[in-house]
Amino acid sequence: MAEEAGPKKTRVQSVLFMCNFNAVRSLAAEAVARHYFGKSTYVQSAGVRSGEPADPFMVAALDEIGINASKHRPRTLLELEEWEGLNFDLIITLSPEAHHAALEVTRTNAVDVEYWPTPDPTLMQEASREQRLDAYRDVRDGLITRIKTRLKP
Repeated sequence: MAEEAGPKKTRVQSVLFMCNFNAVRSLAAEAVARHYFGKSTYVQSAGVRSGEPADPFMVAALDEIGINASKHRPRTLLELEEWEGLNFDLIITLSPEAHHAALEVTRTNAVDVEYWPTPDPTLMQEASREQRLDAYRDVRDGLITRIKTRLKP
């Protein structure tokens, strides 16, 4: 069921972050959530499709603030579902495609699905290296703010 505006629900004990390839946005969201809430909240991430390695720009942007995501291995929603099921309190989607996929697989589950529109920094291909890194930093910082607000006990 989709999350509606209103008071925050009970404390989230498990969260799944989703985007298209699990290589940029959901990678960052998982790394940030684990960094700040990993002792109190089970955190995973997945993509709708496979094929993309962890994005080095996002790994670098996270490393700048002391979060090591270099060992992240992208996985698909199907892989995650096969390995451990989709038993999450909350699924946060970061792209329209991921949101549609999450709604489809949770039709019969009692799980909240929230859509956080998050820009795709990989679209900055023609920009300078520093401009590209700034786009990744903006995504990282936006996710930090939202995750801290949403997952705080």
